[in-house]
Order: sequence, then structure tokens, then C-alpha cells
Amino acid sequence: MQDNWEREALNQLLQAGIKEQRRSRRWGIFFKLLGFGYLFVVLALVMGWIGQRTSEDVNRGPHTALVNMDGVIAVGGEADIGVIAQGLRDAFEDSRTRGVILRVNSPGGSPVQSGQLHDEILRLRKENPKIPLYVVVEDICASGCYYTAVAADKIYADKASIVGSIGVLMDSFGFTGAMEKLGVERRLLTAGENKGFLDPFSPMNEAQRAKAQEMLGEIHQQFINVVKTGRGKRLANDPDLFSGLVWSGERSVKLGLIDGLGSVDSVARDVIKAEDVVDFTPQPDYLDRLAKRVGVAAASSLGARLEAQLR
Repeated sequence: MQDNWEREALNQLLQAGIKEQRRSRRWGIFFKLLGFGYLFVVLALVMGWIGQRTSEDVNRGPHTALVNMDGVIAVGGEADIGVIAQGLRDAFEDSRTRGVILRVNSPGGSPVQSGQLHDEILRLRKENPKIPLYVVVEDICASGCYYTAVAADKIYADKASIVGSIGVLMDSFGFTGAMEKLGVERRLLTAGENKGFLDPFSPMNEAQRAKAQEMLGEIHQQFINVVKTGRGKRLANDPDLFSGLVWSGERSVKLGLIDGLGSVDSVARDVIKAEDVVDFTPQPDYLDRLAKRVGVAAASSLGARLEAQLR
């Protein structure tokens, strides 16, 4: 009886071990397949198999080309003019493009970058006079975004969109009062009397303030001239037009800041007469992103090791 009990216990133990091995093997296979799937997705993104326009998309017939500009206008930022300009060039170069829409949703940004994109739009329009370019505003088109938009043939927006802010600003902080309370002394050494121009830790210099205001006025006048050239007689004679205020899309039509109310679909259908919309916005370079992430991870790991060694 005791031998049978020992034999049964040993048999159960062996069966449990076999089941555990099978379970471990199945989980191992599952995680290997999951890893291979992840690597395949990464490879597909890097090689451009996902998220790219296919030849069928681009060559399916006459279409409206769409390029998106979202976020703050800045080099390497959300709205990088190099990326946007490339998308516009691709859109104009496509033989089946009947019109181009630049869909914008931006509060503005760098006046230099905005001006360069404005000039590039004018150049593309001049090279392609038979293909119209329209700007369609979503939530907001203010400041540098509007600077860019006035280069288009026409501008459309939703009745509740925010448009305008034709002005220039330079902002900073002054910490002199806080420093005095904390007993902190600013020691600034310069070669050149204006090298510490508008230093936030030094008292405001009235001569430097006047110089900054003069520079802002100069850039503001450049902005005004660009808007007047782009919009021409469509602009209303309103004293607040160039004051930096913003208006709704509905009010902007009356002021001549935009040409009408509309969306991407309505402009493609009713204005360009090509309902088929093809997105020419350049896709992110996943290889660069992956390289940057690997670089950041490696730097973080190295930093952690060095910190551990220094402790």
C-alpha cells in the first residue's frame, strides 16, 4: 500500500513537471511571437510600409492635394517649415493635382520662419499659375500663421475660428525686486555697452527699451506690408486691424482677413471641384526618431552608470 502511494505521488509530481514545462514553452513561444511582431512593426515604419501614400492613392485620378500645418512655427518644431514646404512642393509636382489646400491650426511662431514659408508659397504659385492654393483655418490662424496664410490665393475658415493677431511681441521677466529681497547681487560683465540687452536680472535700461520697441515696430510694419500686399483691396478700413487683436471667422470675412467660410471638404468640392482629397503632408522620419530614442536611452544608461560609480 505504501509503495502504491509513493508511486502515485511520484507520478503526479512528474505529470505536474511536464505540464509546467509545456506551459513555460507556450509562454516562451508567445513572447517570441510578440517580440517578432513588434520588430516587424518598427521595420515597417522605418521602411515606410505604414503611413505612406500608395501609388493607387496618388494616381487614382484628379484630386485636391492637402498639406497640414499644426502647432508653433519653428525649425524642428511642430510646424517645421522645411517639412511643410516639401509637402507643398510634392503637391504641386503631382500631375493630377487640381488645387492645393494648406490646412492650418497654429498660433504663430518665428517671424523669420513664417516669412520664409510665405515666400515659398508665393514662389510655388508663380511657378504653377494654373493650380490654386487655398488656406483652410481650423481652430486658429494667428500672428505668424496669418503671415504665412496671406500668400495663398484665398483663405477660408470656420465661423468660430480665431484669425488675426497682426502684431509682434517680445516678452521677458524682471527679477530685480525679488533679488533685492533675497539679498542676491547681479554681477554682469560685458564688452560692449549693450551686450546685456534687456537682461532680466538687471534694471530696465530705457535706451534699450526704446531700441527694442523700435525693432518691434520695424518687424510689425513688415507684417502689415505683407498683409496689405496679400489681401489688397479686400481689407476693410478698420483702425484695429493691425493692432494685434483677433476675430472670429465670421467677423474676419467682413474685415477682409479671409474670403469665406468653409472646410477642407467644402473647398475641395465646391471651389476646387475635386472632391478626392490626397494628403501630401510628409510623414515623420521614423528612422531618425528611433535613432534619437536609442541615443537618449544610451545616454541615460551611461549617465546612470557614471552616477553610480561616483557614489
